Amino acid sequence: MGIRLVCGLICVLLGTGAWAEAGSELLPGTILKVKPSVVAVGTYMPARNPNAVFLGTGFAVGDGRKVVTNAHVVGKQLDVGHLERFAIFYRQDGNELMQEVSLGQTDSQHDLAVLTLTQGRLPALELADSTTVREGELYAFTGYPIGMVLGLYPVTHRGIVSAISPNAIPVISSKQLNFKMVKSLTTPFDVFQLDATAYPGNSGSPLYDISDAKVVGIINKVFVQGSKENAISNPSGISYAIPAEHIRKLLM
Repeated sequence: MGIRLVCGLICVLLGTGAWAEAGSELLPGTILKVKPSVVAVGTYMPARNPNAVFLGTGFAVGDGRKVVTNAHVVGKQLDVGHLERFAIFYRQDGNELMQEVSLGQTDSQHDLAVLTLTQGRLPALELADSTTVREGELYAFTGYPIGMVLGLYPVTHRGIVSAISPNAIPVISSKQLNFKMVKSLTTPFDVFQLDATAYPGNSGSPLYDISDAKVVGIINKVFVQGSKENAISNPSGISYAIPAEHIRKLLM
């Protein structure tokens, strides 16, 4: 995992600089492999202007008919009366495509959801053994930061796993606690803390090994300083990902 197989010996001899350099050399090829599997997740409503709205990111898994994203990305109530539907959006052979999807299994505890394609399939990404991830390893994630603002062009960021920590973010005062945060304290599980900047549209982006494109996690939140607007204007540079082991359990 985390480009160890490719540069492990070099990194031992030359230090962490060699680790980062080896990752830089491998990343362009890996991005080309990952991008066809990554989609924007949103809704489509024929009479709305715009009729397509992006909500987050997702990626194809399994046989290519399933797309994994965050539960909070598809948590909105659809306007069924006006034919609003969940949909995925992606670019293929230079063309922008849209396909309606149905919402399948969800796991609110781990903020996961599975969408099913109504037709065809996408190139699927393979899930790695996320229990072997170690702090200090370098990974990348690809998604749609800030949604429709940047268009249908997936963007890649990279960073190390800076900590493997409980899913609850500490607060200074009990006044900052809410029901969701208290619930996470009663059912804790570890998440990957990353020293990489993600944005709201990155929710659902695959976190993957730079050497082989295998997915070790899924981006689900950003540490926000102050208001939600600060996530864009003044990002903290701290993001979190749910380990892929929870995705695998949901797909069983």
